[in-house]
Amino acid sequence: MTEFEIALYHTLAVLPQGKLTTYGQLAKRCGYPNYARHVGKTLSKLPKDSDLPWFRVVNSQGKISLKGDAFLRQKNNLSKENIEINENGKVVNFRHLLWE
Repeated sequence: MTEFEIALYHTLAVLPQGKLTTYGQLAKRCGYPNYARHVGKTLSKLPKDSDLPWFRVVNSQGKISLKGDAFLRQKNNLSKENIEINENGKVVNFRHLLWE
């Protein structure tokens, strides 16, 4: 595992329930600014049974970037935390839910 992956997983593990972050914010928070795409690529490789809250990471517009079954899985996980997603995949009250 790389230093980037370790930092990413440790940072993601403390993302509070009911809060969201973006790929770019997560990259910056774990010490790797400008690594937003790396965050997405790394999270896509997580095992399906991972305990990490990968589903709390959305794009900078506050939308789910995933498609198909992965989109539905993320939307369902967010709904379980009472995070509302509109029909276009955008988080309702996105700015209010950001992890500061």
